[in-house]
Amino acid sequence: MTINGNTALHVAVGTTNNNREFLDNMFDLAKKHDQPSLDMLNSEGSNLLHVAAIVGNTEAAKILVKRNKGLLYEKDNEGQTPVNRALSNMHSDTFIYLLDHYIKTRDMEKGGLFDSSEIIVNAISSKDYESAYKMRTHIWDPDTVLMAIAQNFPPNVNFLERAIICLFSHVPIVTFKFVEAAQRKEKAYHDAEQLLHLTCDSTRTSTTYNNAIFEATRQNAVEFVKKIVSEFPNAIWSTNKDGHNIIQYAVINRSEKKNSSKETPQMVFTNEHKNLLIEGEKWMKETAQSYTITAALITTIVFAAAITVPGGNKQENGTPVFTNNAAFNVFAVSDAISFFTSVTSLLMFLSILTARFTEQDFLFKLPTQLIVGLANLFISTTAMLVAFGATLFLVFSQNNSWILVPIAALTCLPITSFVTLQFPLIYDLISATYGRSMFGKKSNAPFY
Repeated sequence: MTINGNTALHVAVGTTNNNREFLDNMFDLAKKHDQPSLDMLNSEGSNLLHVAAIVGNTEAAKILVKRNKGLLYEKDNEGQTPVNRALSNMHSDTFIYLLDHYIKTRDMEKGGLFDSSEIIVNAISSKDYESAYKMRTHIWDPDTVLMAIAQNFPPNVNFLERAIICLFSHVPIVTFKFVEAAQRKEKAYHDAEQLLHLTCDSTRTSTTYNNAIFEATRQNAVEFVKKIVSEFPNAIWSTNKDGHNIIQYAVINRSEKKNSSKETPQMVFTNEHKNLLIEGEKWMKETAQSYTITAALITTIVFAAAITVPGGNKQENGTPVFTNNAAFNVFAVSDAISFFTSVTSLLMFLSILTARFTEQDFLFKLPTQLIVGLANLFISTTAMLVAFGATLFLVFSQNNSWILVPIAALTCLPITSFVTLQFPLIYDLISATYGRSMFGKKSNAPFY
């Protein structure tokens, strides 16, 4: 026992990295030797569940509640229950678990015991919308929560991210970081949206949503403003203390400000990031140069393959020997696709090499050319491999039809490697070029 009256069990529970099996064994061992265990209090009057709540040890809390639910209602020397301790120490997961197992009392129903609005606001501020949504039924101060949502409302997934989620969410074998990031972003938006809807149901005073909608306008949280207006149509006519409505307020907060040197943010950014422009030009040229060589090689190879068709030509009329073979048709189509896409890719990369590389070019023009070039290079590489596989099948499958299986398997190997290595770059380019920007929306769609 320590100087504060903590037993070995108090210390074990207070260590947040203890696993469930270790704690179970300790409790069983204490029970086996008839040692006082779960009901032991330290000098502060805290039982084991108090300690678990203070440090946020949810696993220990689960074991303790399962073994003795009465620990939930015991109070320490300051009159605090474990639920109060989890709330005051901002451990949302532990608080949610304890609250779910706490039998509602008359004080709770009045809202006098567990006002979790503070921990909900902290969860929203830390972007933990999932925990905030789990505590949605314990919001006693909707005004504060609504303001926190307005200040931290997450962006929704864009078209590209939604397409990626649809494509890869049903393929558990393949996991990419950008897919997981898109899924987390979608879930955060969904949880925040549901929490906003629930909070709006609890908010029926114009003062509350007025303050929140102007804060959201200042933060450029367009989705939040749309939902507030849909819930409270009169909010569109709201005015602040200066008499501005939300449209006027949005214009005020979007106008360019100048510093003491009469410089706009754009001018400051340009002056402070001159080296960034030089480094970007260098990277873009080196990247385009590397891909140009690859595209040129593919163009040369598939052009030569189209002239010297597999199997040769008939001497009588000059038509290919395998004209009526299905594999030859696959070769012809794949070779044509590979040729035209590689030429397109080559032209895109050449246009990058001859660009002026101005600051505005890096915003849309150069990234778009690189995206188109990379996409066409991927298609041309894939089509070239398919054409190569079809050629091997034509030449060697006369008596060995099984050869199609290893050819198909080996063809997938470089394609998969290309996707794994290059697709994250394409995703970042598309997301940065066409996705939501931290400096303002890029689309020309109207506000409402």
